[in-house]
Amino acid sequence: MGQALWRLPPRQQQQLQEELADRLADQEEGQEQGRDGGPQRRAPQQCYGPDIYHLLRTRIGGKERHGFIDLEMLPPELGITILSYLNATDLCLAGCVWQDLGNDEYLWQGLCKSTWGHCSIYNKRLPAGFSYRRLYLQLDEGCLTFNANAQEGISYFMFRGILVDHPKELAKFIFYTRRLNWKMLRVYLDERRDVLDELVTLHNFSNQFLPNALRDFFRHIHAPEERGEYLETLITKFSHRFCTCNAVLVRDLGLSPDAVYVLCYSLILLSIDLTSPHVKNKMSKREFIRNTRRAAHNVSDDFVGHLYDNIYLIGHVAA
Repeated sequence: MGQALWRLPPRQQQQLQEELADRLADQEEGQEQGRDGGPQRRAPQQCYGPDIYHLLRTRIGGKERHGFIDLEMLPPELGITILSYLNATDLCLAGCVWQDLGNDEYLWQGLCKSTWGHCSIYNKRLPAGFSYRRLYLQLDEGCLTFNANAQEGISYFMFRGILVDHPKELAKFIFYTRRLNWKMLRVYLDERRDVLDELVTLHNFSNQFLPNALRDFFRHIHAPEERGEYLETLITKFSHRFCTCNAVLVRDLGLSPDAVYVLCYSLILLSIDLTSPHVKNKMSKREFIRNTRRAAHNVSDDFVGHLYDNIYLIGHVAA
């Protein structure tokens, strides 16, 4: 849609090019006259297409306007992209400058759903007088509260009717939101194992190489900094989910959830070994194959070698 709004007919583009070339030539002529006192004129510079100024001027009927460009003159996709870089305070200030844009409910709806992909309130019948602008501010405040105290943040969302106290709804909200502090999120998931179970089922690891799937998993559910019961729980849940999503591949390779569990631990240890500056003698590919085959007997040397190459070339699985 945005490209269609900016596309102009060739004839109109040529007219804009000629107009811009004439203006540049007039400016240069004035500069030369002021410098030498004589009427000198150089060839105008080549213009390869209309710039954003001329496109905007064309859309507003050729009238000159000074100051900020009105975002209403931009394509909706570009306007939402620009405003998505602002926080709630800056958006309110922008709404004071662009008053019509600040009251556009479709714009605020797009900002809400692009920042928080899932909320229970999206599926409810909205009451009369509902404002997506107010919802945006509440979601922003709720995330700030969550990043300070996870339980208070979730309670805030429930009190405002934004979320429903159901593990699947909470898991979807976490999965499609990127504004939650990962440390507070880790504490919350450690306490709410029912939400963690639903969050794991939202991942689809079909046709993914094991290290890449593990990176994707830890991108949403951050690994703890130390080994412990929580890390073992995460790897166990990941192993079962990976086998469920790749049933045919797992059967062909002779893997099982226990074998995938062992491979995941081997990948984590190899990641630390290869990326840590404190480890001087890095593990070789031959050593990794030998050590892994001792724990996972059904895995082929080629498959384990590909695992090593992935970590060596791409990096840590839980970075």
